Amino acid sequence: MPRLFIGLMSGTSLDGIDAVAAAFDDGPQLLHSHYQAFEPPLREALLALQAPGSDEIHRAAIAANQLAHAYASAVRLLLNHASLEARDIEAIGCHGQTIRHRPDAGYTTQLVNAALLAELSGITVINDFRSRDIAAGGQGAPLVPAFHHQMFHAPAEHRVIVNIGGIANITNLPPTSPVTGFDCGPGNTLMDAWINAHLGHTYDENGAWAAGGSLCSHVYKQLIKDKFFLQMPPKSTGRDHFHLDWARRALIGTETPQDVQATLLELTAQGIAQAIDKYCSGVQAVFVCGGGAHNPTLMTRLTLLLPGRRVANTAALGVSADWVEALAFAWLARQTLLRQPGNVPTVTGAKGARVLGAIYPA
Repeated sequence: MPRLFIGLMSGTSLDGIDAVAAAFDDGPQLLHSHYQAFEPPLREALLALQAPGSDEIHRAAIAANQLAHAYASAVRLLLNHASLEARDIEAIGCHGQTIRHRPDAGYTTQLVNAALLAELSGITVINDFRSRDIAAGGQGAPLVPAFHHQMFHAPAEHRVIVNIGGIANITNLPPTSPVTGFDCGPGNTLMDAWINAHLGHTYDENGAWAAGGSLCSHVYKQLIKDKFFLQMPPKSTGRDHFHLDWARRALIGTETPQDVQATLLELTAQGIAQAIDKYCSGVQAVFVCGGGAHNPTLMTRLTLLLPGRRVANTAALGVSADWVEALAFAWLARQTLLRQPGNVPTVTGAKGARVLGAIYPA
């Protein structure tokens, strides 16, 4: 049996856990996958930790323990579905749940009690992938471009991979030049938060609510002027910067909620398209992964904003949009065990290539 790895990803959208089992001996192979939604109390606890509050150390520790149990449950169900045992897995690559990302202050925090996860699963756990890159002067994100290059690079086609999770990031894969990439702005996080505040939904299914609204030009013009969009890469961001209070500062009170939703979708689309136009000259094809790939309103808008470029789901390259990031963290776990770098200095701005992650043996 080839060496197998599990990848666990729970992103900025705070919807749940993506779990994959993968092999890499003959190139990346996604073998099995499982999705597990967060229980509402855990999601609410994690959401509350996105902002400063009382007794944070205790609340974060309890949430980290709860996350470990949730991840362990996802691993058990994945193994059962795949007819695998814990002994068949070399390691789990667990991203953890980001509650702070402050490379400007020299730190990033991804919650999970990795020791407890190793104890519960009986499998070696590798986590805290971002800290070493930040210690080396990098942004600590995005980390998936190294995997994107491994998985999707083509010698005869200039491709860009766009991950639209809570935050949007791009990986530029020119045929003969070094890989580059960076966070380019909000992905789903503002749209999800806005529809939740007004309709109680966790996300805008198919972008239907946004599709029925109209652009608020004055709001869009104010938001797109934000310094992050003007900043040169390498750069990364998160909920620390793009949150509802940030968006609300651009409102004057005459906007309908649905029109604001349409405007937030336009902000996401423009942030991605403008970054590609500015930093990915000559791109021929754009492949989208993450939850945003399932938003036809957003995908249609991206297609219109990127004329002459093919825009498609990464499923066209053989990997479902839902599993790319989890697969990337399985691959990063393997890199750690092989003592091989997991970052790309041209992406994060780190001083050099670094082996990433902290290892908790089974």
